Amino acid sequence: MSDDAATLGSPTPESNDDVNRDPEEWVTGDEPMTAAQRSYLDTLAREAGEEIPADLTKAQASEHIDRLQERSKRLGED
Repeated sequence: MSDDAATLGSPTPESNDDVNRDPEEWVTGDEPMTAAQRSYLDTLAREAGEEIPADLTKAQASEHIDRLQERSKRLGED
């Protein structure tokens, strides 16, 4: 590969601490939640019988998703 070729990634792996960063520390955490987050959160909230505000940030949506996944019948309890 030439020196001027564009690449992704890194020759050295990142630590898991960076991968599992708290959503409140995300650079884009204060942006509106994505369409995928909205859809998945809607499904999880319906299953849990909860109503959640529709104007969440990416970080807030992620926290609700994590919380609701722990309670989800489809994801955890065998």
